[in-house]
Amino acid sequence: MDAARLKQSWSLVAAHGDQVPLYFYSTLFLTHPETRQMFPTNMAGQRDRLVTALAHIVTNVDQVDRLVGFLRDLGADHRKFAVRPEHYPAVGEALLATLAHFLGDQWSEELAQDWAAAYGLVSQVMIEAAQAAEAVNPPWWVAEIVAHERRTFDVAVLTLRPQYLLPFTPGQSIGVSHPTVRSWRYYSPANAPRADGTLELHVRAAPGGAVSSRLVYGSAVGDQLHLAAPVGDRLTLWSAGSSDLLLLAGGTGWAPVKALVEQVAAEGSQRRVDLYVGARSRSEFYDSDAIDKLAASFPWLTVTYVVSMDPLRPGGFQHVADRALADGDWRSRHVFVCGSDEMVAHSVQALTQAGYHAGQLHHEGFGQHWYGPAWRTAVDEAVVPDNSPGGAR
Repeated sequence: MDAARLKQSWSLVAAHGDQVPLYFYSTLFLTHPETRQMFPTNMAGQRDRLVTALAHIVTNVDQVDRLVGFLRDLGADHRKFAVRPEHYPAVGEALLATLAHFLGDQWSEELAQDWAAAYGLVSQVMIEAAQAAEAVNPPWWVAEIVAHERRTFDVAVLTLRPQYLLPFTPGQSIGVSHPTVRSWRYYSPANAPRADGTLELHVRAAPGGAVSSRLVYGSAVGDQLHLAAPVGDRLTLWSAGSSDLLLLAGGTGWAPVKALVEQVAAEGSQRRVDLYVGARSRSEFYDSDAIDKLAASFPWLTVTYVVSMDPLRPGGFQHVADRALADGDWRSRHVFVCGSDEMVAHSVQALTQAGYHAGQLHHEGFGQHWYGPAWRTAVDEAVVPDNSPGGAR
């Protein structure tokens, strides 16, 4: 298998843009119609997802250790889509047909063998990971909504009770699906693990977002949801050791940050934590009662609210990170950032320019808002939870 040849050929195919996934999905559904049920009814959001997923895999094809770990996680997660081993050859056939179509005269027997070998490795790792996961976790958990509170027009706080314990680490994300919607979205629980096993989700409805809109506007106490196994580690505290923390949250990005505060409280380490919570207006601080309660309960926690579009403040728009940097020097701390793409990108840039190094900055990847089957999604190395103004779908 020639990694350089794979990368070169993929760059030529990817240059055709939206035509690539259109041809791929058309071929897959025509030749194997049974696979259609694994995909959402509305395929409009699928245009760039196949391209991004394949680009990630091909880019890392010569970094076996990194790629294998990524594929194992995907394979285990695929179980919630009812993906079975017999589905993988169908996808492989559609992929090779797509590559052959767009490469034309540059498609050769040698290149076909390279791609077949690469896809064979990918599918083998994913299938084996799915089989191993069967002995550990179910494909999904069924959970009941035990509380549903509309905090603003487009934000709701849900409390869920899974039928069986769903273990997770604060900062991870959990897949959520409504039985009537053939889509999954990932949300970070807004709590550390509880004795009763319940989970708190903060959901912002996005325009056209099938899952988020259903959770905010179309769900009620007593309804059942499906939950997938937790994923991701970028926002967990394991890499921060016992260091003091600076936490920056924007919008519903407050959810995983809230879980981190609860974890610090549970571990009893008494580390110093400074929390900056941002919103566009004062009315958008949808969880201020809980924030104020945490601040009053723990002397090691200091909370600062940042209204980004305050008409009473001169100087215009204010970012959360800019306010934090103006307040002090936090370079001895680990910094956790969660919010919209714009908020995270600006915060990382501002902190980096101020001398903060990459090892102390913890944030979600930005620009991609889905985690699912590798052939249908825009995947990043880590999951981007939908706890952000721009993320929920």
